[in-house]
Amino acid sequence: MASENDKINLIKDFTPRLRKLIEVELVLDHLDFIGKEQKDLIRTKAKTQSNLKAVDLLIETIIYRQHPDGWFREFVDALSAGGCKHAAIYVDCPPSPSVEAENDYCVRLIELLSPSLLRMKTTEVCHACFAEEILSREDLEIVLAECQNKGNISGARELLKRIVRFPPGWFSTFLNVLKKTEHLDLFKELTGDTPDDFLIGNSGVIFSPLQYFTDCTTVAEGPEKDDIVLRDYQMAVAKPALEGKNIIICLPTGSGKTRVAVYITKEHLDNRRREGRQGKVVILVNKVPLVEQHYSTEFWKFLKHKYKVERVSGDSQLKISFTEIVQKNDIIICTAQILENYLERAHSGDDDGIKLSDLSLIVIDECHHTQKGGVYNNIMIRYLKQKHKNVKLKKDQKETVAIPQILGLTASPGVGGAKKMEKAEEHILRICANLDAYKIMTGDLGENKKEPHKNIATAEARKEDPFGDVIKGIMNAIHTHAELNPTCDVGTQNYEQWVVQKEQNAAKEENQKVRVCAEHLRQYNEALYQNNTIRMCDAFSFLEKYFDEELKKKVAPEGSSMGECAALPSKKAVEIRKKDRKLFFYYNKVKLQELAKNPQYENNSLFKLRTKILQEFTSREKARGIIFTKTRRSAIALAQWVQENPKFQEVGVKACHVIGGGDQSVVKPMTAAEQRDVLNKFRIAEVNLLIATTVAEEGLDIAECNFVIRYCLVTNEIAMIQARGRGRAEDSSYTLVAGEGSGVAERESVNEYREKMMSKAIEKVKKLNQEEYENRIKEYQIQAIMEERVRTTKKKQKGLKKESPSKVKFSCRGCNKPVCSGEDIEIIENMHRVNVKPQFREIFIQRENTTLAERLLDYDTNGFIACKDCGQRWGSLMLYRSIECPCLDVKNLLVTYDEKKKNIKKWNELTIQFPAFDYAEYARNMAESSEDEESM
Repeated sequence: MASENDKINLIKDFTPRLRKLIEVELVLDHLDFIGKEQKDLIRTKAKTQSNLKAVDLLIETIIYRQHPDGWFREFVDALSAGGCKHAAIYVDCPPSPSVEAENDYCVRLIELLSPSLLRMKTTEVCHACFAEEILSREDLEIVLAECQNKGNISGARELLKRIVRFPPGWFSTFLNVLKKTEHLDLFKELTGDTPDDFLIGNSGVIFSPLQYFTDCTTVAEGPEKDDIVLRDYQMAVAKPALEGKNIIICLPTGSGKTRVAVYITKEHLDNRRREGRQGKVVILVNKVPLVEQHYSTEFWKFLKHKYKVERVSGDSQLKISFTEIVQKNDIIICTAQILENYLERAHSGDDDGIKLSDLSLIVIDECHHTQKGGVYNNIMIRYLKQKHKNVKLKKDQKETVAIPQILGLTASPGVGGAKKMEKAEEHILRICANLDAYKIMTGDLGENKKEPHKNIATAEARKEDPFGDVIKGIMNAIHTHAELNPTCDVGTQNYEQWVVQKEQNAAKEENQKVRVCAEHLRQYNEALYQNNTIRMCDAFSFLEKYFDEELKKKVAPEGSSMGECAALPSKKAVEIRKKDRKLFFYYNKVKLQELAKNPQYENNSLFKLRTKILQEFTSREKARGIIFTKTRRSAIALAQWVQENPKFQEVGVKACHVIGGGDQSVVKPMTAAEQRDVLNKFRIAEVNLLIATTVAEEGLDIAECNFVIRYCLVTNEIAMIQARGRGRAEDSSYTLVAGEGSGVAERESVNEYREKMMSKAIEKVKKLNQEEYENRIKEYQIQAIMEERVRTTKKKQKGLKKESPSKVKFSCRGCNKPVCSGEDIEIIENMHRVNVKPQFREIFIQRENTTLAERLLDYDTNGFIACKDCGQRWGSLMLYRSIECPCLDVKNLLVTYDEKKKNIKKWNELTIQFPAFDYAEYARNMAESSEDEESM
């Protein structure tokens, strides 16, 4: 009989699987060994964050808490009764690896073909699935409700999500359902055959399920990759790589660089296999969505019949380590940081690491990012150091260490800000040096080249801008009140930088008046930018939301109204006289609100954009386009503007925004799943207008569109080339909408000049004789290695200087109240700085993290912690193994170190060694404290 530890270890081992297969709400109803209070916590997490996070908390509760005898069997039975039978199988009697692999293939096939499957008659299929017992009663009700509330496609998406959670065998049952409900086209898409020609019994497929899946995926996915045929220009650029040389392939967006990489990968592995040597290929990408894209649409699709392909990213849930993934597969697609982390482990002597010698080929996507400070460059510096060590080893007649072949892919290496041809050439050579490229390869696309028609739409400056004038008036009044003298015009990026510096200096000097005023000037400056690019009502809503949040956390001085004190941090703040009320938003709120309603004062850039969108959708039979904009806020606002405008609806515009996934912005990010969902809708034309930030410019395989608009946005020549390359259809257009006098059109001209300079620089580098080329890149490589050694030495010296936590103190950035000493801080997983001292809990308040609740992100945070006196946010309340730990964010605090006050943005800027958080000790103290309370 299995021991308690064996049962716990089994659940731990299968946690990645259980996370995908458990529906918390349905299972909790059948669990009695978990107390009501803990159940409520789990349910709350499911509602406010996500099912995934609730599953994590459920599993943590099961693993780390004591339970009565019989809990394990009750857990298994609860999984079955709650419709999670596949999860119950994993816990009770794990399936064999072959059955598991077979089921994984079936799930993957459903994922790949989901755009087509979403066309099903969901209600009909749903009832049939319930009758065939691959949907539970609860599943049935949820899917039908989704159909009724959000439509057929949303219901279909929910249905597919639920059937794949059932035990193996569900796939053949689902095929029977499609046959019975007369979805013959979908049946054929899944199997490559018609039901009449396909042998299916009542209980499933008559012959081997694995053979069945192999057959149907081969048909559904296309011919075996032996049939891959490259175009002439693709074969020409691939040739040196096929000979084993390191190269950079530089081809325009949409010209098939990734397909060339697939071909090179196949030939590389074939050659290694013929020679009796092991081949191991890693494809590195710089964005999480690209992992799934390269896996499903290229490498797995074309090479699965011959080689084992796997993908890993920060979003992956793995039950084995990355090292084991590399060992067990031939081709691994991953984000670069994962490989760098495991290379560092090996360098530090950790057995669970990866060495460059374990790999035979590294493909680096968007390789122009292989520059100083980037993760690609960190990996390549390791490569270059080993290569140059090998030269010495060879001289000393010692055995050298194997290093992989390198293949770089890019559409635009850029010129690195160069103004002269000489510097542009140097930039290209440095990238070649960083990638140790034998050559940079470009190709003549000939008739395959697709260049969109380009035009610039310049919007006239407003004749009147009363909304902006009111905001500028407020800002000028604040300048006078705080005795500030800006060195640049308000509403500009330079002003933003100036006011941020003022706020930081005022915090260090404990000048609350200037600090608070600078903080608010920054918000008004952002509102001016919005006023010039999106609607006045969007700028107004932004200000209103900001100041409403401020009012919630501020405490008004006695005798003052909250409206007057929107800029005040606390009762200790500077007194504001009645004549200074004009400094604040609420004094001007009604005026701004009225102005925002008057369409005659809207910016002309929006009018130009409206005209361009209507022109594209009325002049094309099937218009599909992307608008690139600068900020997440403007992407969301523009999508709402389109959705609310009946003129756009009349011509068939269906808009949606897609933005980045990082959480560095105050605007809610999109998860990778949300991004995929929007892009899928774009592919099946459920959405025909994407409004995107730069997340969609580079790398992402967006379905062919016939117009691209950059809206008041210019960055560098690389971004311009990438954005323009999104217009891949015949007769596509590329338009820049720019405000008169904004400088956007002028910067676009500079980028066009730099693009030409880049092309000439690449040609000059290609024409260098091989000896001169190799001497120059060798010089740059040695320089890069020396610079890296200097950085490493400095880092080590900095590490040696780490001092006692007692030397640092933290105070509130809002009111300068002492927060804690460095001695109160502990560190979790070498990342999160927490203060779990009981006295610390007495000086902060907890506020709900409404933003996270709205976006349902998978964060381990229950809310914000903020100063009890002034409302300044200090950090978050994170959940660590069911323990709530106040986690501090150093950028929200003022740091006193060596008697000097400092603005610190990241914890690693402090040379302080904080002790690790002792979970066992804390849990023991908590238990003892609870026992003491109960005995009282």
